This record gives sequence, C-alpha cells and structure tokens, in this order.
Amino acid sequence: MATADAQRNELGEFFKARRAELTPAQVGLPQSGAARRVPGLRREEVAHLAAISTDYYTRVEQGRLQASEPVLSALARALHLDEDQTAYVKGLHGAKRRGRPQRRPAPRVRPQLQRLLDQLTDSPALVLGRHMDILAWNSLAASLITDFSALPPGERNYLRLAFVDPHVRGLFADWETTARTCVAYLRMDALQYPDDPRLATLVGELSVRDPDFRQWWAAHDVAHKTCGTKKLNHPVAGELTLDWEILGCATDPDQQLMVMTAVPGSAAQESLRFLASWTGPDNSPPREPSAPAADRPGETHPRP
Repeated sequence: MATADAQRNELGEFFKARRAELTPAQVGLPQSGAARRVPGLRREEVAHLAAISTDYYTRVEQGRLQASEPVLSALARALHLDEDQTAYVKGLHGAKRRGRPQRRPAPRVRPQLQRLLDQLTDSPALVLGRHMDILAWNSLAASLITDFSALPPGERNYLRLAFVDPHVRGLFADWETTARTCVAYLRMDALQYPDDPRLATLVGELSVRDPDFRQWWAAHDVAHKTCGTKKLNHPVAGELTLDWEILGCATDPDQQLMVMTAVPGSAAQESLRFLASWTGPDNSPPREPSAPAADRPGETHPRP
C-alpha cells in the first residue's frame, strides 16, 4: 500500500476482499448448484447488485477505472459495507483526487500535553502518532505495558510491540482479536499517508516476521480507533479489565491521546493503584524494578 501503484489499486483489492466474504444467500441471490471457482460473490453478481455492468465493475476492481461517488455508494450497499468500511472507500476515492500528501515534520508532543499525561496518575495514557507510533506516555502506562524509555525511538510502536515483543504480546488475554483489530486500525490510518516511508518500513518488517500479520494485512480489514475494552494479564498486577478511549489533539490531527480507565471500585482499579505504588522515584515500571531507567518515561523524542 505504500507505493503509488498499490495505492491506485487498493480500492480494487478492498472490494475483492469484501466480496470474498459474502455468499449469494447473504445478499439475496439464489445459490446455483454449480461449483464456484472463487470464494464469495462473483464479479458479475456484485455488478448486478450495484446495477452496473460487469465490465464497469471489473475495470474498477482492476484499478483501470475510477468509479464515481454514486457508483461507490451503490457498491458499498451491494457489498454490505459497514460505516468504517464505507468511510474507507470514500477516503480512498478522495485520496486519488487529492494526490500525494505533503511531507510533515517529525511529530513533537506539546509540553502541556505531556503535563496532562503526567497528572493522570490513576490512568495509563499514551500519545499515539501516525501508524500507532508511541510519542509520549505516563509512568503508569510504562508500568502496565513496558518501559518505553528503554526502547529505541523507532521501535516505540503499539502495533509492533503487540507482534514482536513477547512480554507485550503476553499481556493481552485475547491477543489474536487485539492484534487483528490493530491491523485494521493501521490500514485505516494509512489512508491518510499511503506513501509514508515509516508505514512501508513497519508493514515490511511485520510481514517478514509474522505470518499472522501478513494474512491479516492482506485481508484489507479496516476500523476506526474510537473506544473499547482491554483484558490484560499482567505479571505483577494480575488480571485487569480496562476501558480505553481515543481523544483527538486539536493542535495536531496526527496525534491522539489514548486513556485507559478502570470501573470505580473494581478489582482493576485496585490493580492500577498497586502498579502506581510500585513505580519508583525514577518512574521505572515494576517489570524489572531493579533495572535503571534509560530516561524518564514520558519524555518526548522525535521519530527517526
């Protein structure tokens, strides 16, 4: 997706993945007795449902024709796309008209936002940048997840840690669902900056290192980061169920604040308080309490 040619055909690959997930019965078409050579719907069936010609749809899927907005809406209905998927299709269409995005400087977190992080003493919180890069954090997030300050700046990425760091991977009670959802978030985020070298590096590394990532990236699933619930198994604090919320940054649309909270009076809230008490004066996390911290968690570093 990080090359111009791949971006031009991303819409077709997305449609192909979605029609492969549907059966004729799901869209109200009769099921023929003949064996189907491809999974899901055929191109002609999608075209019929969208009231366009098979040739027109074929050229759209092959990246040889840019469909109009009314046709894209008809295809979204024919393929039973949800709200996030429909937004992705429209975003791809708009990206083709906008052309290549301009380069932006390396992100920096405002001191006021870092101060807010530090004052959230009862809630783990992170500032996420493009492609889920971790730009800043508070001490409780380091205690809960990992000592981000001990990682090279280029490795501070939420998705990357979930796949390649055994400790972080083991935190998630349902790792597969969490990781697959994060891949869908990444593809949705990539819509804004498809030619970003950072995206190409991240996708390339994870594709080589993990077969699950390769499979899920190829599935072209998309979703917006908004809110949800995490179930974690922490080696010190035990089981925690935390709600998470994504808040936008008014001064930089590429930055988002993710805050995790526990239900008041719950066991998870007590576990977070326990973790906070384990955080020493140097703000090092309880994962390795005797190890010196490389630098203060929450310190902002420019992305390489």
